[in-house]
Amino acid sequence: MSAPELSGSIWQKSSYSGGGSSGGDCVEVARFTKSAAVRDSKAPSGPALPFTDQAWAAFTTEMKRSAC
Repeated sequence: MSAPELSGSIWQKSSYSGGGSSGGDCVEVARFTKSAAVRDSKAPSGPALPFTDQAWAAFTTEMKRSAC
């Protein structure tokens, strides 16, 4: 998979971010037509991990299933 162009991307933090012991530090996600990318909110100019749409759907489905 080629990495999506990330300049000008709109990054969103989880609604669970922003408090507690993490100090609001979290991962952020940018969604694209057929892919997504995830990055560390503490290092926004650092690397981002790209996902295909299928891989992102599988990841989020498993996270929702595993959530307490």
